[in-house]
Amino acid sequence: MTSHCNDEEVLPMASGRDGNGNTEKKIAMERRLGLVDGIAMIVGSIVGSGIFISPKGVLQSAGSAGLSIIVWASCGFISFVGAICYAELGTMINSSGGDYAYLGEAYGPLPAFLYLWAALLIIIPVSNAIIALAFANYILQPIWGTCSPSDSAVRLVAAFAVGVLAYINCCNMRWVAKLQTVFMAAKVIALGLVISTGCIAYFIQGESRGFQKPFENTTTDPSLIALSFYSGLFSFAGWNCLNFVAEEVREPHKNLPRAIFISMPIITIVYVMTNVAYLIVLTPEEILNSSAVAVTFGDHVYSSFTWVIQVLVAISALGTLHSSIFSSSRIFFVGARNGHLPGAIALISIGNLTPIPSILFMGGLTMIMLVITDVYVLINYTSFVEATFVAAAVGGMLWLRRKRPDVPRPIKVNLVYPIAFFVVSIFLVFFPVFSSPMEVVTAVGIIVTAIPVFYFCIARKSKPKWISSASSKCTVLCQKIFLAVPESIGEKTL
Repeated sequence: MTSHCNDEEVLPMASGRDGNGNTEKKIAMERRLGLVDGIAMIVGSIVGSGIFISPKGVLQSAGSAGLSIIVWASCGFISFVGAICYAELGTMINSSGGDYAYLGEAYGPLPAFLYLWAALLIIIPVSNAIIALAFANYILQPIWGTCSPSDSAVRLVAAFAVGVLAYINCCNMRWVAKLQTVFMAAKVIALGLVISTGCIAYFIQGESRGFQKPFENTTTDPSLIALSFYSGLFSFAGWNCLNFVAEEVREPHKNLPRAIFISMPIITIVYVMTNVAYLIVLTPEEILNSSAVAVTFGDHVYSSFTWVIQVLVAISALGTLHSSIFSSSRIFFVGARNGHLPGAIALISIGNLTPIPSILFMGGLTMIMLVITDVYVLINYTSFVEATFVAAAVGGMLWLRRKRPDVPRPIKVNLVYPIAFFVVSIFLVFFPVFSSPMEVVTAVGIIVTAIPVFYFCIARKSKPKWISSASSKCTVLCQKIFLAVPESIGEKTL
């Protein structure tokens, strides 16, 4: 997709001199993410509060412990197949923005803008708000004891977390990478604690409480089995996060696929082992009666030290929020760089080489969602919308195989994988049409509202003067406040 900015929004670049006194013009985000950083980012995005909560949803729909473990392993495999498809897309289209960039290359600017619109209104701010609220709930629970934390306190702590992480992402990429590694370590400790405790409990008890009759009450209802996969796949969300920051990955044609091939199998194995550990200590009935499986697990094995599990789950959620803020802000940055959002959002800080306006814009949207009382209701729309655009992106990959067969592809997967993943994605798109028709109609309605906006504000050549004037003034103001300029490489302004 061609990068451009409106003439009114392109302002003078920062220029400096190198050690030889030559004029140097290069303002762009640096490739600072290596293989370890990429692995930490994928693990940080996927392993959040989901694995500590979703086991109930999977078990409830599957009906039995045995089928639930099969579902978890299958969800990991499906996510891995999707990730390797995105590895081909990410190495072929070396641009940040993920789905937005891929849809633009495959189908043109309108489908890309539809995704950007959905990401702006639903996907990103709602997901970030839910993660922030999960962090706040878990970190406050030990203080409130047996009572539930007050709603106001939860929202204030969630907003504080979003603000602090947004500030860190604005300041220094080295902090971002180091903090992500710290969060990954905390997640490893949390899951390692659960798995090791389950193993010890098995040797002490001499039996597994949840696997007495592993396939008893197994459901045969296709709709319930599909629902169990929905719950499981929710816990694997984030497998495509590294694609959103491809322009900041060192040697992306090598490190992007390597990070995927290393992290996804490890996460799948750890998730399966974690669920086995839950079912060693707890019965299926105890899991189904729990609002947070990890906390109930802690109550059984740690008693008065359950707060340790709660704090570790909170840190895991915070790490996921950190990864999400970092990766999702690049979608808006690339969208603005392509002229689909105000030019101010495409500015880069001269000192830090970070997209400060984009990060603050994304943080502001998340804050708005934290104010909405029924923000949890909006999560019902997020899964459908995400599944729709993921299916479109993988479909675009198949289309690009035919449309641009000669384009270099450092990673070229067997066609069986994208076709199989496309079929699964289509099923995930159409299943809610029958189970939750109102949510689907609402989500489609929100996406469709992007069409008049696109043709009036973007595709239209002669835009109203007030729009161009307002955008230009906003860009100049942001340049002055944040000491930021449009991205430039050599003499080229993007």
